Amino acid sequence: MANTVLTLFRRSAIASGLITKEQFDRAEAALRQEAELAGDDPKNFLNANLITYLTDQKMISEYQAKQLAKGMTKFTLGPYVITDWIGEGGMGQVFKAVHEVMGRESAVKVLPLTKSTPYAIENFKREIRTQAQLNHPNLVAAYDAGHDGNVHYLVTEFIPGTDLRRLVRSHGPLSMAQAASIIAQASRGLEHAHQRGLIHRDVKPGNILVTWDGIAKVSDLGLSGFIHQSEDDPRAGKIVGTADYLSPEQIHSPTEITAVADIYSLGCTLYYAVTGKVPFPGGKTRDKAQKHLHEQPLHPRKFNPDLSEEFVETIADMMEKSPEKRIPTADEVANRLEPWLTTPTTVPSYQTINSPWSLPPMPLEKERLHDTAEGSQEWNDNSRYSSGSESGGGAAQDTPTNDLGSTIPPPLLLAPTPAQSQWPLWIGAGLVLVAIALATGILIGYFLGRTV
Repeated sequence: MANTVLTLFRRSAIASGLITKEQFDRAEAALRQEAELAGDDPKNFLNANLITYLTDQKMISEYQAKQLAKGMTKFTLGPYVITDWIGEGGMGQVFKAVHEVMGRESAVKVLPLTKSTPYAIENFKREIRTQAQLNHPNLVAAYDAGHDGNVHYLVTEFIPGTDLRRLVRSHGPLSMAQAASIIAQASRGLEHAHQRGLIHRDVKPGNILVTWDGIAKVSDLGLSGFIHQSEDDPRAGKIVGTADYLSPEQIHSPTEITAVADIYSLGCTLYYAVTGKVPFPGGKTRDKAQKHLHEQPLHPRKFNPDLSEEFVETIADMMEKSPEKRIPTADEVANRLEPWLTTPTTVPSYQTINSPWSLPPMPLEKERLHDTAEGSQEWNDNSRYSSGSESGGGAAQDTPTNDLGSTIPPPLLLAPTPAQSQWPLWIGAGLVLVAIALATGILIGYFLGRTV
């Protein structure tokens, strides 16, 4: 490591309060002694190994080390010390943090100054108030909220594990038992919210977190709204959500949606979980919206021939175009999935929730204003499955978005802020579909039969 970089690192670390001068001196002395024993040049050995030594000794995290090397010194939000970056959701960045007194790990969602308009701040406060009213083991729990200067934040429980989107992308389509376990749990959490008049409005794989031991929790209530309080919601009447998982009524009647809109989105999520495909891959946002309104997705067994007809029927009932024909409650969804809950679902411990892309620094009070696109958006009958060809390419999945799927911007400069079922269609093409699925290798592979 160049000496100038190490000098900047040392200066930043001491200024941040993460490491004291005395700790630096002791670390350097230990490394010099190690260099002498190894017969290496102490200065070169120190330059090459100091940061690694500090992270190995748990004095700082790898995230903190990378930010310190860039000259960043801000690692606290109120009593919370930021230790890592988790991802970016519809309404802000999410960091891993530790309470400086309690020592409890948490997830801290931060509304960046780049988005801190009065409108965005009010929406963020709505999310905080909404989450404070919920308490269920299958919903991410809120612990605290506040602001540090002009930076607003929400503190929730930290979920060690992954999300459903990454789980499927890493291991392929889930088995019926695995998918049923995750979606049934998510349904229980959503039922708790629905009983309190809350509609999530952005149910999707990226918003269902799964712990190592298979506990599923619904997250990211940033676009949620109360059924009977639309007059207090600044987004009332707008289409909000993620295009791949929007219910038809969110598109054509956004002021009249009910809790069954979440059931449609959850059905799309279950479809994705067992096929590895979104219901309508490819195309632009408007194209997807039209397909949700008027078209049917390809039969799930085209991609996963191990699915039973009863399981596929449940997905279809969740994805009915008409809200009146759809499974009426999230609780009933969980009950419908009960027959497949035969084995516990676990997640491989090597799957990480951290993003592989470059990490942003902590938001400061002098970030430069700029705009970033979001995956979760606001915008001003045939067979329930299609027997046609797949559009958008064989590998199409949910449209990449900033919640977990697009490149994170580089560090910000510290500048002044200037619809009827025709199931017989499937039988006629059944053998062909199975042959296609086998030929193209669309199988769960080694993931089948294993605990996840």
